[in-house]
Amino acid sequence: MTTQTAAAKSETPAPRAGGRTEGTTAVSGGATGADQPAPDRGRTSIADLVVVKVAGIAAREIPGVYDMGGGLSRTIGAVRDRVPGGRPNVGRGVKVEVGERQTAIDLDLVVEYGVPITDVSRDVRENVISAVERVTGLEVVEVNITVNDVRLPDEEEPASGAEGRVE
Repeated sequence: MTTQTAAAKSETPAPRAGGRTEGTTAVSGGATGADQPAPDRGRTSIADLVVVKVAGIAAREIPGVYDMGGGLSRTIGAVRDRVPGGRPNVGRGVKVEVGERQTAIDLDLVVEYGVPITDVSRDVRENVISAVERVTGLEVVEVNITVNDVRLPDEEEPASGAEGRVE
C-alpha cells in the first residue's frame, strides 16, 4: 500500500477551546468517487497540536530530561498539576511550525545535573524525529533544542501537599 504525503495545507483553521484557532495540515490528499481505491477516498488532516504532543512525549522519554519549558511555564505547570482533576501538559516547552509536508520543532529542556547535555540533546532529537515522522508521516526538517536549566541533585521536589507540623 502506498501512502501519499501532504497534499495541501488546510486553509480553514480548526476551532479550539477558548475561541482560538489551530492550524491543520493535510497529509494525504485523496480523490472522491466510487471508482477510486478505498485507501485513496478522502483526506487526512493533522492538527498542529498533534505534532506538539507527539514531540513532547518523545522528548520526555529520554533519560536525563527532567522537565520541559521555561521557568514561568514550569511554575504555572506545577500549579496546574496540583489542581484536582488537572492533567499534565505534555506540550509544555514545545513549539512547532507545520507546513504541507514538513515540520520544524523547537524544544525547551531542563536536564539533570551530571548528564552530558550534548548526548541528551542528540538522543532527544533522534527520538522526536523518529516519533513524529512515524506517527504523522510529516518530514521533520529540524529539531532545535534550548537547555534552559539544570536540575541539581540537592534541589527539593515540589511538595505534593502541605505536611502538618504536629501529629
